[in-house]
Amino acid sequence: MVTVLRSVRFTLVFALVLGILYPLFVTLIGQTIFPYQANGSLVTWQGKPIGSMLIAQANTSPGLFSPRPSAVDYAANNSGATNFGPTNPALFKEVKANLLAVQKANPGIPVAAIPMDMVESSASGLDPDISIANATIQTVRIARVTHIKRSDLLRLIAQQEHHSFLGLWGSDYVNVLRLNLALLKKEAMRHHG
Repeated sequence: MVTVLRSVRFTLVFALVLGILYPLFVTLIGQTIFPYQANGSLVTWQGKPIGSMLIAQANTSPGLFSPRPSAVDYAANNSGATNFGPTNPALFKEVKANLLAVQKANPGIPVAAIPMDMVESSASGLDPDISIANATIQTVRIARVTHIKRSDLLRLIAQQEHHSFLGLWGSDYVNVLRLNLALLKKEAMRHHG
């Protein structure tokens, strides 16, 4: 009987510590030190949340930057890749379809100039970032649609650019939502300024 009571006490104490106290402590630290990140890195536009800096969103507007293709149709509750191997015909078919879509949206771009992140989905299917080359190619289309000078769009990309860690790990990139938000602000200033 003593062993049973000891086991019950042990279970209750650890349920309290690990099930209530520890999560409360972590939540308190997160909300105190990193409130923006702890609440999902949400971005607002004109007082309304429009997305998270951490999750890509589908974009059909030709006047905005497009994210990488998504194997899960940008469904955050279904994150994942297709897991097709490099010799799988389904991967070839998917990349070819994405390549045709990129060429249709951005006419005149030679196939050799199209970066991989424009035609291949990320491992999560929700990567919010694109390469500088990807963003640069899209400036031709966006300049044509919005009538913003391409040089201004390139400057916008440079302002939003994130560099690789210590110049060693990763590659330079831009966050699509942050870049589109900067573009929307620029357009709003142009129309109201």
